[in-house]
Amino acid sequence: MDINPTQTTSAWEVSVEMPRHQPLKQDVRADICIVGAGIAGMTTAYLLARRGKAVVVVDAERVGAGQTQRTTAHLSNAVDDRYCEIERLHGKEGARIVAESHSVAIDEIERIVRQEAIDCEFERLDGFLFVPPGESVDALDEELGAAIRAGLKDVEHVQRAPLTSFDTGPCLRFPRQGQFHPLKYLAAMARAIQREGSSIFADTRVEGIQGGSAARIETRNGPIVTADAVVVATNTPINDRVAIHTKQAPYISYAIGANVPAGVLPKALYWDTGHPYHYIRLAAADDVAMELLIVGGEDHKTGQADDSTERHARLEAWARQRFPMLGEIKFRWSGQVMEPVDGVAFIGRNPMDADNVFIATGDSGMGMTHGTIAGLLLTDLILGRPNPWATLYDPSRRTVTAAGQFAKENLNVAKQYTSWVTGGDVSRVEEIEPGTGAIVRHGLRKIAVYRDSGSGLHERSAVCPHLGCIVTWNDTEKSWDCPCHGSRFDPRGRLLNGPANSDLPAFSSEKDA
Repeated sequence: MDINPTQTTSAWEVSVEMPRHQPLKQDVRADICIVGAGIAGMTTAYLLARRGKAVVVVDAERVGAGQTQRTTAHLSNAVDDRYCEIERLHGKEGARIVAESHSVAIDEIERIVRQEAIDCEFERLDGFLFVPPGESVDALDEELGAAIRAGLKDVEHVQRAPLTSFDTGPCLRFPRQGQFHPLKYLAAMARAIQREGSSIFADTRVEGIQGGSAARIETRNGPIVTADAVVVATNTPINDRVAIHTKQAPYISYAIGANVPAGVLPKALYWDTGHPYHYIRLAAADDVAMELLIVGGEDHKTGQADDSTERHARLEAWARQRFPMLGEIKFRWSGQVMEPVDGVAFIGRNPMDADNVFIATGDSGMGMTHGTIAGLLLTDLILGRPNPWATLYDPSRRTVTAAGQFAKENLNVAKQYTSWVTGGDVSRVEEIEPGTGAIVRHGLRKIAVYRDSGSGLHERSAVCPHLGCIVTWNDTEKSWDCPCHGSRFDPRGRLLNGPANSDLPAFSSEKDA
């Protein structure tokens, strides 16, 4: 399949041929337009198409080409933010809905896999939560109580996870978790959506979205989609300038994959409570005598660390200490996670917008289940059916108990604007090595300069077109990353990820004159 040569490659991208779809070439009318062909958008499209709605899906690239292909594809109701924290922020009823909705999401994925006969390596397995060596296990007792109060009655305390290569010590066992191959799942879902009479258009960047009696979705190449409703499922909304972006923050999470002998490690999901934390799973390898061990973690705010190579190295060192049978590292990649200040995704009507404009964002490290929750919840909202999860996931909610985290994240964003008055990464473009990028100050302006392997220079404005932050160079993914709200651009300034909705502007030295 097509691999972006300027980014790392995940374990999923090399093992499936994704379906190809043509760009939108003429105006089209639909019942619902879905912007974004990741798991949230595709699940919503599938469920609505199955209910007889005419759906049009548009994506700037292809199905699954965004953050869905960068996941490690854990399917879990053991939420990353922990139930004791969800209960503190949202109360016992909020925690109960979180547990219920993530559990139902795994059930829904399993139902779709069976109904569509999808060969995507889906399986049920246990999950184990443990603490790092030397740390108190009191956190496990607290989490066990909160999980049981949330309705996960079968979570239990066990003496250790079933790993023989290292002793996790006491841990919590979460039964009936799941895992799958996310791109194989989306490829089959794409075929099902088209079978139901709906349409998918790739290489179709949306540049404007207007709600109203007939939503209007404008694309860069000219064709327009009109629809009764529109869902923006682009990891982070491209149709909002400020509202949602003050309530969530972008983080980069890293992953590695290496072969281990098949059957040596029990198949399960594993997570620790460290800072930074780690998560583990097994997947199929290209050699039947092997399995692929995937280890993730080492998160940091997007655009606010320049040590990605070291983070992959720390993941490898952590894994080799615990799994001495680990082979050569075959995959290194990273993905962007949107962290809401109160630990729960934003799914529903877009704040301060027309009633027929919906969003799904704030995956909080639980993208596969949150994306499936989005499909279920948005389908009900669009069809006018009541849904007991709607209030909790409402993008307009204000969680008073999360005010401290809200202030912390937005102060962090404000701090990033000080980079306007600092120097560049290098003083002269001649210092930039082939295949790398750096920020160079040019008078009053900052320039994002990339030198390609042929020593050609590509200069763009370093100012993110979303809200004016100065981007930073990510040498592992070969991208320009915005440290404020997570917009990302390829080495030549082409938009990869919102909330920005345009490329880095071209640089002209004449403007400084």
